[in-house]
Amino acid sequence: MHPRKRQRKNASAMKLVGKLVGVFRVAANLTQAQLAELVGLQVETIASIEQGRRALLPDLARQLDRLLDTKGALETAVENMPEVDLIPAWAEEYMDLERAAVALCFFANQVLPGLLQTEDYARAVFDSRVPTFSGEEIDVHISKRLKRQEILRRDVPPTTSFVLSEAILRDRLGGDEVYRETLLHLRDCAGLPGITLQIMPSGRESHAGLDGPFILVETPDYQRIAYTETQRGSHLVADPDEVSILSQKYAMLRTQALNTEGTRDLLDELLGEQ
Repeated sequence: MHPRKRQRKNASAMKLVGKLVGVFRVAANLTQAQLAELVGLQVETIASIEQGRRALLPDLARQLDRLLDTKGALETAVENMPEVDLIPAWAEEYMDLERAAVALCFFANQVLPGLLQTEDYARAVFDSRVPTFSGEEIDVHISKRLKRQEILRRDVPPTTSFVLSEAILRDRLGGDEVYRETLLHLRDCAGLPGITLQIMPSGRESHAGLDGPFILVETPDYQRIAYTETQRGSHLVADPDEVSILSQKYAMLRTQALNTEGTRDLLDELLGEQ
């Protein structure tokens, strides 16, 4: 499918689901403001969903089905959107959230977050993909990934926290030269305004992040959203209870990880071993 046709189809599907939300809300005799208060979101978020400008996420669909007594209609509609449409919509929405975020929190245990990757490290990541990308596809993905990193060097960057497992630093994706370049890059990023970098050391007897990596996003209107990734997809989490659980996990991870000074010392130690 041509990219522009796919985008129109995405917009059409999102608009249809949004119209359903509006119809069910009116049938329940609720205003957008009242519904927003019930689900713990901003009224602008509900308006955007109803207008088809923002995707309805599965967690929120389930929550609305319960509140509006719609017998699972919204969850069913979201689940049965064509996969080729649904996943790009989620990915695009996360990118929009990341660009506009006032605060970002990353926990990673296998690979560096995209915002911290060098060009050569990113190439090694995409080269490792199964099934493989073509050389042209890899170049496109790398370009997009590096473009995302511009938010860290804005005049007023988002407040950004990273907790990274030490195992990531010990891997040598791309070989020794890429490994050293990556360590130097992390050492540089650790000194940027607004960034906090912490390493979760190996050998701990307790660990709050055993369920895998995740990202917490705070929007300009102070809404908190989470983003999780798996082997076969990604998932935006808007349910306040679920976001709260991940926030608690992240707070615990920060207490378990090395502090910023200890992290810089470990990076210097690893650089000295080269």
